[in-house]
Amino acid sequence: MSTPSDPNQLIVFDTTLRDGEQSPGCSMHTHEKLRVGEALAALGVDVIEAGFPIASQGDFESVREIARRIEGPTIAGLARCQSGDIDRAWEAVKDNPRPRIHVFLATSAIHREHKLKMAKEEIVRRAVAGVERAREHCEDVEFSPEDASRTEPDFLAEVVEKAIEAGATTLNIPDTVGYSVPHEYGEVFAMLRRTVRGIEHVVLSAHCHDDLGLAVANSLAAVQNGARQVECTINGIGERAGNAALEEIVMGVRMRGEALDGVTTTIETERLCGVSRMLAMITGTRLPRNKAIVGANAFAHESGIHQHGVLSSRATYEIMDPKWVGADKSQLVLGKHSGKHAVRDRVRALGYSITEESLEGLMPRLKALADRKKSIYDRDLEALLVEEDDAALDGPWKLERLHTSAGTDSQATATVVLTHAEGGKRTEAAVGDGPVHAVFESIRLAAGVELSLKEFEVRNLTAGEDAQGEAIVDVTRDGRTYRGRGLSTDIIEASAEAILDVVNRLVRMDARAEDTTIAYAGHGAD
Repeated sequence: MSTPSDPNQLIVFDTTLRDGEQSPGCSMHTHEKLRVGEALAALGVDVIEAGFPIASQGDFESVREIARRIEGPTIAGLARCQSGDIDRAWEAVKDNPRPRIHVFLATSAIHREHKLKMAKEEIVRRAVAGVERAREHCEDVEFSPEDASRTEPDFLAEVVEKAIEAGATTLNIPDTVGYSVPHEYGEVFAMLRRTVRGIEHVVLSAHCHDDLGLAVANSLAAVQNGARQVECTINGIGERAGNAALEEIVMGVRMRGEALDGVTTTIETERLCGVSRMLAMITGTRLPRNKAIVGANAFAHESGIHQHGVLSSRATYEIMDPKWVGADKSQLVLGKHSGKHAVRDRVRALGYSITEESLEGLMPRLKALADRKKSIYDRDLEALLVEEDDAALDGPWKLERLHTSAGTDSQATATVVLTHAEGGKRTEAAVGDGPVHAVFESIRLAAGVELSLKEFEVRNLTAGEDAQGEAIVDVTRDGRTYRGRGLSTDIIEASAEAILDVVNRLVRMDARAEDTTIAYAGHGAD
């Protein structure tokens, strides 16, 4: 179990792959989840909540693969307090040396009345039955009373006490809708510690959402009142406004541990920026420049007064050394003459793991990019690493040729040639409001799919005239939105690859249509 021998060690419970992935546009394939899971393990997180196995066959397989292939952290699977959910979660995590089942059930009056249609007595009975069922499978069982922060204090204490009696080893107190403010959320933990029998034998956990921008503050208030596990996500991704950001929690503890009951973590903070960028690239989400700890401006100074102060002494305006979070300004510049040793070392320094086989596959693509660019920077290398993962799901369609034409006095046109993995070639031309729209229409026609272009975004990943560009497109089909991404030094080509990425994903999805998604109420414990 993930109970630390040191009472002042804070257990870092990462739910990026479960709650974080529920953030719109942040869904990941199994191979992407594995890469993130490996990075989290290298980062030093104590618990990885790998998913909600009952949600779908794909989610089950992802959790099972993570449990089988990632060692070190405890691997948790989420389940409602229902036998089918719990048994499915156990099947997914049982092959890991340190499995955990995380069961949840809503307890607040608003959930009891409007979602569950249950009386208090039935809530208690089901919570106890759920914990007992999970304990039949493993010793490490976490229980979450969903919407705990809006639950009547007396009833919350009753449910928590019964869950402990049933065998729960971790008690999580979620601020599910981000409604609490720090002093009242901290008081919930203080109240439970005063009134609940046996609570000294379990780990208390905080799980906060950021609807009012208070997720990190609330989590730290819980720590001050006895919580010794904090549930968080990389970059704070998650439902609605997101979750407490792992990097902010960890650095808050590192910098202000004396104000937080002297707690510490085992996180290798120098990997934070690398893992943050990896997740942003995999999910296609852009970090705000002013994002704490890992944002581009976190250690930037434009004010003349600030610049003068930092030049005199960094401590005047920086409370952290950028190196502590992996934000060192210096970069190792790679090029076409770089060897495998230098590339391997840089890949690992960025927080990625890489096999010799993957390195062999990376080198030709790195050298090809070096022929098109003068220098390869960290962001270029990260883009190639993510692109390598995307290549694992190649096709069936590939872009063989692309031609566009646009001008101020003519309508944009595009012609594409696509090849199919099973043979065959299709050529289509289309017009559009601009070159990207024309490319979208021509690819849509060639692949034979019905889609609508919703949003298009482009950004540079590195500096300079020969910088790599990343294109992100959001398309809709049958009322649902899907995201694709592409990379190239040519932004129109990057746009075509982004469109083709989402087209191929939908084609593969249609081919797997026989995998029936298991219906479930809600997404999770929070």
